[in-house]
Amino acid sequence: MNGPHRADDRSAEDEHRRFARYLHELAVVRDEDEADLVTRILRDSDTTMAQSAIVRHLDHHAAQLLTDEGFTAWARAMAEITTEREFLARRLREWTLLRSITVGEPWSSEEVTTGSDWFQRKAVETLPSPAALTLLAEAGRTRRVRADASRRLRQGHHSD
Repeated sequence: MNGPHRADDRSAEDEHRRFARYLHELAVVRDEDEADLVTRILRDSDTTMAQSAIVRHLDHHAAQLLTDEGFTAWARAMAEITTEREFLARRLREWTLLRSITVGEPWSSEEVTTGSDWFQRKAVETLPSPAALTLLAEAGRTRRVRADASRRLRQGHHSD
């Protein structure tokens, strides 16, 4: 009875080590090596773990580059790699939408109202756009999003 459990424990431990190693490698990777590293990680046999490491990286890097000129080229490069991974591709599209709203590029109400719960929560946390916040206060997917967007709008008016 102990045999299979030990093998499962070793497998889980190995997965945790690889995940930690991937996070470290992604944190220190040079820009010119990033695409190759992401591609290599996505080839891991544990696709859920690999995608989890990559989504953390995308979230961290996209937040850093959000208003930077380099965002578009970086997002395009990551999109080419993640196109077959719907979750990652969607997260990248939603970061691109957050950027568009943040820097004043065109966006549509439909993109915002059909965004994932993650997107809408992140938008409420980060967007400076009163138009987007008003839209989320009125048509956000969840009560939490609507309430938080309303609160941000009220706070924004008091601080002006």
